[in-house]
Amino acid sequence: MRVPSTVQKRVDAGGEVGRMWLAGLDALVASLAADWGLTLGRTLTGGTAALVLEARTAGGEDAVLKLAVAGQDPEGNALKVLLRAKGRGYASVLRHDEARGAMLLERLGPTLESLSMPVEAKEEAVCATLLRAWEASADGGSFPNGAEKARSMAELIEGLWHELGRPCSERAVEVALAFCDDRERAYDPAHVVLAHGDAHPHNTLQVPGADPAAFKFIDPEGLLIEPAYDLAIPMREWGDELLKGDPVALGHARCERLARFTGVDPGPIWQWGFIERVGSGLYLKKLGLHEWAPPFLKVADAWAAAEA
Repeated sequence: MRVPSTVQKRVDAGGEVGRMWLAGLDALVASLAADWGLTLGRTLTGGTAALVLEARTAGGEDAVLKLAVAGQDPEGNALKVLLRAKGRGYASVLRHDEARGAMLLERLGPTLESLSMPVEAKEEAVCATLLRAWEASADGGSFPNGAEKARSMAELIEGLWHELGRPCSERAVEVALAFCDDRERAYDPAHVVLAHGDAHPHNTLQVPGADPAAFKFIDPEGLLIEPAYDLAIPMREWGDELLKGDPVALGHARCERLARFTGVDPGPIWQWGFIERVGSGLYLKKLGLHEWAPPFLKVADAWAAAEA
């Protein structure tokens, strides 16, 4: 089984656990195809934490078989979110096997990122999909919460900044850590949604045969957190667009649009967006995806320099 290079990087980062998963991958795929009556097609690229294959069921339904890289989602939160959503804002689950880390999902269309649309239209599409996705019940469950997420992001940012030789400004790290502290203190369990956690345009897929403006998410992380966190993900994306002009002014304009599209306060969106931009840039460098990281960190440095 040929694994895409982006997935291979996650496998390598997983050490022995990842290597054992890779060694058993052919047998795992064959057993699932036999047990579920699947005809398998090509490997789909674009993801980083799972192997995804085109599939067709015995009844002729197009689907995708998704196999999570071992250790990437030990609590099975992605499956929990998808099952709660029941197809509302998320890909529908056709079958699943938690023990084998496998899901059979409805096959969706192209990613939002691949479509020829202005960035503002893509932002609006993500927001419209989030409004549907946030309807999933946030009651119960053992998902990480907003305070835990803020603390973990602070630890990740500070640790990676030193480990990677300080690849962004000290000011960017200082601001990000201050914002992490703000968001941790602001956490209120009475005002949370079951958030996707990584609602970027590669995780936003067009619904086939429907309104061309209809999209669904894949690959949720699952967090009990304020809605602003999910909007931090489109805030951190499309860095090259922000670098075409004044990244501070363009960043604030994007923040205001996201707030307008969803009715969420722009202040927390800006703070979470800053945190995610710094953290994601550092993490991409950690994974060796050096071509992806610079726009994240360049914009973060510009935003940091403008903070009072």
